[in-house]
Amino acid sequence: MKAMVDPGNALGRGLAAIRTQFQVPDAFPPAVLAAADEAARRAPTAHADRTAMRFVTLDPASSTDLDQAFAIETAGADLLLHYAIADVAWFVDDGGAIDAEAWTRGETLYLPDGKAPLYPPVLSQGAASLLPDGPRPAVVFAVRVAPDGSVKLDGVERAVIRSAAKLAYETATDAELPPGFAELANRIQAAEDRRGAARVDPPQQEVDAVDGGGYELAFRPYSLAEQRNAALSLATNLAVADAMEAHHTGLFRVMAAPDERAVARLRHTATAFGLDWPADATLDQFEKTLDANDRKQAAIMLAIRRAGQGASYVPYKEGVVPWHSAMAATYAHATAPLRRLADRYVVRAALAIANGEAVPTAVTDAFAKLPPVMARADSLGGRIDRSVIDLAETVLLEGKEGTVFDAIVTDLDERGARIQLRDLPVVARVDTHNVAPGDPLRVRLTTVDPVARALRFERVS
Repeated sequence: MKAMVDPGNALGRGLAAIRTQFQVPDAFPPAVLAAADEAARRAPTAHADRTAMRFVTLDPASSTDLDQAFAIETAGADLLLHYAIADVAWFVDDGGAIDAEAWTRGETLYLPDGKAPLYPPVLSQGAASLLPDGPRPAVVFAVRVAPDGSVKLDGVERAVIRSAAKLAYETATDAELPPGFAELANRIQAAEDRRGAARVDPPQQEVDAVDGGGYELAFRPYSLAEQRNAALSLATNLAVADAMEAHHTGLFRVMAAPDERAVARLRHTATAFGLDWPADATLDQFEKTLDANDRKQAAIMLAIRRAGQGASYVPYKEGVVPWHSAMAATYAHATAPLRRLADRYVVRAALAIANGEAVPTAVTDAFAKLPPVMARADSLGGRIDRSVIDLAETVLLEGKEGTVFDAIVTDLDERGARIQLRDLPVVARVDTHNVAPGDPLRVRLTTVDPVARALRFERVS
């Protein structure tokens, strides 16, 4: 955790500039707000009563847009995960004002000084959110998890649930969580290991607002509770993907593995941090040895995440297996409909498939149209995240002009050398060409410009 010395409020001004540059919406049109107010009053009429089941949510303590609640029970040697997902489609009509605005936004955008939600707060942080202040409509997935970690979709139903507790990653205890929570996560992890999945959960580099004003740059590893909670979503998304593929429909998340050049760059980054990556070890083998609590290992975990060829969405296509290299499986996004537009349609498809019904035409049509919409939203979110980090790094390094840093070259292109500082998780460029990947350098910080979110270095030796 690094507190920022920012007496001139450069970060606050910079965040405002980022919002302007990327046209981050600061409000919803009046017609959308009016439609959301009306939709929030809808009573669930197509839902079974599951309020007797003890569901809980597990999220960051400050979260109010709660997509998921869960309960777990044993079924012989299997574990049965009841995963309740916010029933966003119950509140959002196809072609209505809320729907049209959601297609414009694509996903929720997060900044340290506030978020731009996909849906109006009366829904996303109120009537549709699975908060513990009353019954909520949900779509409940029954996912059977075998002892070997294999998953199967047992059923999907619309149901009214009542969350018994809003648990936080930071404070949740085993006694508050459903029995079987840790065992289910262990089964999913074991199955990943057998598949050779290369899913990496690096620490999150975050810029957070602090009490009393100002911000701080946090380098936060995932907690054990957070990793286990992610296994619930993974199990559900894998089961949903299998069901959609078997029924020749769906929208899938796919990703190619890092190419040879990216892997070579990662090896140089590991060298920069003094990490041992044996020559005969693959990237998958190396990353499984990394510890997110070590800042240098955490930094290369982030580099691995960025080195992939990019995840994207594709609709079902006959004869093509949609493959996600990091998951080593067919994979879909179904568990965050309050924050991602595509999930609302995947949930609807799974609900129809599980109940022997035809997938609605509006859903299959959406599958064909969603990939570019989600690509644009993902790209925008990624550019905003990177801009926020760039801003934070310039504010942190402001005043350190003239300082010499040890670095290593990780890549070369027509713009010069990409470098990784040895003692800080900072990636930058330097205008030098008489070097090769893996070469050590000493560089001097010459310019820090928080307004432009730019750092400039020159080669010393």
